[in-house]
Parts: sequence; structure tokens; C-alpha cells
Amino acid sequence: MRIINGEIIVDSVEKLCGDANYYLGEDIINHFDTLLKKEESSNGIEVLNQLKENALISKNENKPICQDTGMAIVFVEIGEDIFIEGNIESLINEGIRRGYKKYYLRKSIVEDPIFRKNTNDNTPGIIHIKFVKGDKLKITVVPKGFGSENMSQIKMMAPSDGIQGIKNFVVKTVEQAGPNPCPPIIVGVGIGGNFEYSAYLSKKALLRKIGERNENSFYSDLEIELLNSINNLGIGPQGYGGRTTAMEVFIETHPTHIAGMPVAVNIVCHVNRHKEIII
Repeated sequence: MRIINGEIIVDSVEKLCGDANYYLGEDIINHFDTLLKKEESSNGIEVLNQLKENALISKNENKPICQDTGMAIVFVEIGEDIFIEGNIESLINEGIRRGYKKYYLRKSIVEDPIFRKNTNDNTPGIIHIKFVKGDKLKITVVPKGFGSENMSQIKMMAPSDGIQGIKNFVVKTVEQAGPNPCPPIIVGVGIGGNFEYSAYLSKKALLRKIGERNENSFYSDLEIELLNSINNLGIGPQGYGGRTTAMEVFIETHPTHIAGMPVAVNIVCHVNRHKEIII
């Protein structure tokens, strides 16, 4: 049995909060060059260049890439052969609390959805815990802004809606979102499970890197088809028109009930922030 000191977890989450908000993934930064070669709109090209420049400024000057530094979503994989000194959720929230203070990140969380009093430390975070084999602890911090989160949707579809129903729902969700989620966007799609699990899948899908396809060839092909359909909408970078409405579409699936076909669409702007550590 391997013992992990709780303070290591606090320190790790604290640093991940800063890194995720300062340093956009290299896969996204590099993908701008690919998008620029394909974009036909002069406005779209200008916007993509500005977005890339903004990401590089953030990286080089250690500043948040966006003023909305997000609600802290944390995915945790706990090895079954480790013992954690302390309550894992309390430790993670303390790391969020310290991280958002240390790195001067905007505190955006209110303690009640109706009365709206700010907690002033960006806690509590949304924490997803999964137990796995081994003696490692994996923590992934995902600061999710709400300009894009507000454009996400879930639909309890009937099995008879079929694959075409799924395609229509995904594309329609993006079309209705328009410029609001600050395109170019990345689209996570969760299919199956139940009401809440499909939403979890759609968010987990966003952890993939650009170009990392679903291992199932059927869903891999569907990701590419949906990406092309979305980019044919003509919304373009920041809604100014063009072929680059979405950078990627990622699909995750799970077994479901014979009577249902839940589908969730989680949208994130190009600032798809996530950093991880394995302890």
C-alpha cells in the first residue's frame, strides 16, 4: 500500500490551476497553422492569427489566456493500491482555493444559484472520481468558462431517432450557439449512459488532443463527418464567417438502456484548458 501525503495533492492542484489558465495546449496552438491554410475568409484569417498571438502572449508572459478563468472541473483517477492522507475532495478544493489566489485568477463561483453570493475563492470545484488499478494518482484540472458552457445541451433521444437524429442534434446545437461560445470551438459529444452520465462523457471527451480520434472506426468517422458539417455552417472564427467554426469533434459512448439514447453536446471555445499530473 502506497501512502500519498495530502499536501502533495493540494500543491499539485494549485499549480495545475495556474498552468491550465496560462498555457494553452501545444496541440491547439500548432493547429492554428493548419486552420489558417484552410480558412478562406479574410476576417477568419485575421481572427485566427489574433487568437494564436493571444495564446503565445499568455504563455510567454504568464497571464491568463481568457478573463473567464472558469469553474474548476477536476477528473481524478485513484489507484486501488494507494492510501491518501486526508479527504480527497477537501484537498482538491484547498488546491483550487490556493491556485486561484496565487495566480490571480478570477473567482467566478457563487455559493447559491439563486442568491448569487460569490464564494471569493472559486470553490467548490466539480470533482469526478474514478478508481483504477495500480498505485498512481492522476489529477486533471479543467477550468471551464461559461460562455461556451451555456451553449451546451442534452437531449433524451429515442432509439428510433437513430444516427441521423444524433447528427441533426449536434449540428443544430452548434448552429443555435452561433458566435456565443467564441468559435472556433471544440465539441464534446456523449452518447449513452443515462441523463447525467451522457453529460459527463461529453465533458470527458474534451480532454483529448487535436487529431486524437475515437478508437472505434464508426465513431471516428462520425467525428470527422460532424466536424465537416459544423464547418459548413459558415459561422466562422468569432462568428465573422468562414470555414473554421470548429477545431474538433470528439465522441465518447457508454452502454445505455434499451428504451433510451441520451445525447449530450458540451461546447468549449478554442481555449480548451486542461492540465494533468500523475503522482
